[in-house]
Amino acid sequence: MQGLLALASGIDRLTRFFGIVAALLVAISCSISALNALSRYTLDLSSNAFLEIQWQMFAGIFLLGSAHVLKLNEHVRVDLFYGAMSARGKLWVDVFGFVCFFFPVCILMLDMSVPWALTSMREGEISANAGGLPVWPVKLILPLGFALLTLQGVAELIRRVAALRGVIEFDPTYEKPVQ
Repeated sequence: MQGLLALASGIDRLTRFFGIVAALLVAISCSISALNALSRYTLDLSSNAFLEIQWQMFAGIFLLGSAHVLKLNEHVRVDLFYGAMSARGKLWVDVFGFVCFFFPVCILMLDMSVPWALTSMREGEISANAGGLPVWPVKLILPLGFALLTLQGVAELIRRVAALRGVIEFDPTYEKPVQ
């Protein structure tokens, strides 16, 4: 189990790196938005490329940052009964959710998005808009984001199983597993 927990820590480091990349994309996207507005209103200059790069960065922010959000246990959760459960009950619900819902959806998304992104890359797909940007780089972010999310799910599952086996302590408020 210690080897698996070390793997989970390695996945956490990878996830944190891409979380930082997502945070930088937020800053860059805001800067581009401000510069676009400034150039449009002061110099009467604008380009579709400015708008397209912003939505492409938003895709990067969302897809590259989602694994880090899962790691921090900050994802959106519909909590009807979960909050009233014991820590052990929450662990079991999480394990069930990862195995029965999370991983099948991630694997399905990877199965669908990898060929789609690779086809776009092979064809050198670009936006149909005037002055549009290449689209294939952002399409490659989709399988990358789901691969990162799947890896982080593996790390979280390892932690839940370790807590159920008593290998690691578990915070009773269920904020974070303790390693």
